[in-house]
Amino acid sequence: MASTATIANIQPGLAIDAASLIADIEAYLADQAPRTAHPLVTKTTAELIAEALGGPASDEQTAPTLTAPSRLWRIIPDWALALTPARRLHGAGRAITVTQHLELTALVIQQYGWHRGGLRSRGGARCIVGAQAVLYRLGYGDEETAEAAGQHLQNVLRRRGINEPFHAWQDRRERTLNDVLQLISEAIAERNQL
Repeated sequence: MASTATIANIQPGLAIDAASLIADIEAYLADQAPRTAHPLVTKTTAELIAEALGGPASDEQTAPTLTAPSRLWRIIPDWALALTPARRLHGAGRAITVTQHLELTALVIQQYGWHRGGLRSRGGARCIVGAQAVLYRLGYGDEETAEAAGQHLQNVLRRRGINEPFHAWQDRRERTLNDVLQLISEAIAERNQL
């Protein structure tokens, strides 16, 4: 979903609320999830049980159904996202891979907008670290996942001969949204080579 192709198709200034973000994160994670217990089995467990019992397949989902936060969640302080009820409603500590974290970071930036010079703007646009914070505080991944993703971003910059931290790099005046998304894309490619 947040692949290189998706990252390239950005519409700057597009205002999308947090409900859309949660829906896109869930769609991405559902697409990544294994469909059956074994690759040779073409039906889900629920379908197999229903078939064996002679009834219709249940609508069992592999991932919990999450309710999307209101538009207010995009502009309230980030610490409020980490409140226990909010985390339980959105993600609730779901484990994600470093690659998924990087791809979802790009998705947050695409949907909330990109911001330099701070974690977020008044309108809710996020820098890279701010986008990572949104994912973590909504319960997608943990600190170790975010730190590993940050290390891949830093590795890409080092290969380019840039020794400053990625958050300082992205705050430079000459930086653009496309530069930031390209950095994330290269970090994803690096991670996938491991």
